[in-house]
Amino acid sequence: MARNVRDIMTDAPTTVSAQMSVTAVAQVMRNEGIDLVLVLDGGDLIGMVSDRDLVVGAVADGADPRRMPVGRAVQREPVTVRADDDIDQAARTMRDRSVRRAAVIDDGEPVGLVCADAPAAEATSAPTVAPTPDLHGSAGPGA
Repeated sequence: MARNVRDIMTDAPTTVSAQMSVTAVAQVMRNEGIDLVLVLDGGDLIGMVSDRDLVVGAVADGADPRRMPVGRAVQREPVTVRADDDIDQAARTMRDRSVRRAAVIDDGEPVGLVCADAPAAEATSAPTVAPTPDLHGSAGPGA
């Protein structure tokens, strides 16, 4: 049975430079079929940014996504866990910080992502997370 974060993490997270434009990062996400990237500045992890962050934190404010660096839309102070951390401890850290995902660090480098809804994490004390609402209108008034 998986006991360490390394056993349940997603390997090789996608990283982008804080200087990349919001548009360029959105294109990376689309091309790779992902909804979250780790943002690095000078090789240091400064945060994570999701597709929702790009829309709500950049586009909705009227910023030009072609010119705005993603570093301005990033969730600062990312929650991190170590690859060798016990799953229960990682779940507590995530629950205490009210996050669903954490960057996995090994020797100071981002090596993965762990999600609260990973199968092995669900079997532990992982936080319970409400489902994300359907923002594309497939259900709801007038549907």
